[in-house]
Amino acid sequence: MTMEATLTIGELEAKYFMYCKAMRTMVSEGRSTQEIERSLCWHRMALLHRSLPAQYKAPDHLLLSLRRCQSITPLD
Repeated sequence: MTMEATLTIGELEAKYFMYCKAMRTMVSEGRSTQEIERSLCWHRMALLHRSLPAQYKAPDHLLLSLRRCQSITPLD
């Protein structure tokens, strides 16, 4: 018998900033889209988007935004 921990929407919402930070870190490390899509933060952000689409954007939207910001930010 295996026990799987389940998170409530409230718990996911409380940790949303950490999921964003994790994605930002992966983008800055140059991780591939496939690697990021397999991450825990991606799945949790997708769950939040499916549950509350008016409040949370899809993780692919955030990924594109982060990559766009990274490409226009000077390296100095």
